[in-house]
Amino acid sequence: MVIANALICDAHSQRHGDVRIQNGVIVEIGDSLTDDEMIDGSGCYLLPGLVDTNVSLKDAQLNGKNLVSLARYALAGGVSTVVLNSDLNPRIDNEITLEFVHQHRRTKEGSAIECSISALNDAGALSNIAILLKNGALSVSTSTLSDYNLISRIAQYLQMTHKPLFYKAVDKSLFESGVMADGAVAAGLGLSGVSPLSEIVHVASMIEVARHFGIKIVFKSITEPRSVELISHARMSGIDVECEVGLHHLLKNDSECKGYDSDAKINPPLVNEEKRAFLIRSLQDGNIHSLSALHQPNSDIHKDITFNDASFGTTSIGEYLPLCYTHLIKNETITMSRLIELASKNPAHAIGMSKGVINVGLTADLVLFNPDGITQVTHHHSLYKNENLHGRVIMAIQGDVLTRF
Repeated sequence: MVIANALICDAHSQRHGDVRIQNGVIVEIGDSLTDDEMIDGSGCYLLPGLVDTNVSLKDAQLNGKNLVSLARYALAGGVSTVVLNSDLNPRIDNEITLEFVHQHRRTKEGSAIECSISALNDAGALSNIAILLKNGALSVSTSTLSDYNLISRIAQYLQMTHKPLFYKAVDKSLFESGVMADGAVAAGLGLSGVSPLSEIVHVASMIEVARHFGIKIVFKSITEPRSVELISHARMSGIDVECEVGLHHLLKNDSECKGYDSDAKINPPLVNEEKRAFLIRSLQDGNIHSLSALHQPNSDIHKDITFNDASFGTTSIGEYLPLCYTHLIKNETITMSRLIELASKNPAHAIGMSKGVINVGLTADLVLFNPDGITQVTHHHSLYKNENLHGRVIMAIQGDVLTRF
């Protein structure tokens, strides 16, 4: 198979050319290549598949139907590898649930499904972290912990295994008292707000944990400017911490909640325009290290209710690449190569995978993206519902499996 005349773009560079794939492996990159099976990529980007390490399932329910649905939907959005959050029902905290996810790791025409494991089980005790990591889990995840004895023990496991900690910095006592970000919009709507301290104070404390134990911490879905600054300063001091931001917090602000639109109720909440603009600048300055579609889908019964009672989350991963192209690439906020670094290379590197590049000798993990196509957001519980986005994923190549859209 030869994919011809495409704009080959990865985290390092872009050029027009052809890519030959044999037995699922990239064997040649050049010009004027020929083969019995030719795919014309004229006018299209040939990109590495995106990697999203912050993905939930519909209603947070871990079952076969949801896994199959996610795999197909994610690939249509250009995401070839997803890493599930561990706080599902059932929680991914034991060998049985881990094995269940691994049984669905590969579908014929869908993204690869990996998972993080929960540091704690439902009873609040430590999971069998060492065994679960040995059995193929890629990272350990947790939200804010106040028990520093537990934190120390988790960190010691990570020291031994050289795996990252995915950390959601949120103070439950502050977060659970609000339904959107604290500020003028919340006050105007008469809704209770979540204090920015819910995130900031725990980012600060866990940076010190990362320094003390020499472990890697990826802070998930950061929204506060002060948190970004703390992480940036820590990195300059040699501390191995990274800042992930959800795409929604770059593209939308808390004014989306006006009209009590429950589709704008996401976790973490949308922030004000000043903070959104700061996150965009941080993206351009290199202080944000990875992106996520922050896919948190819900059924109608959890969304078609009052704002106060609605579940947090929105549907987004199936439009991930078109959303990025429309709102970040086309307006020249960042380049396509920078996007691949943020949405493929860096999140993959955090979990010990090598992605985000297109080189001879690598297994094909590619998407063909037509920037002139149109993607309509049809899902009625999407933050972007009824938008017509620029660009469309028309094909994915995973090894020797070709999927057309």
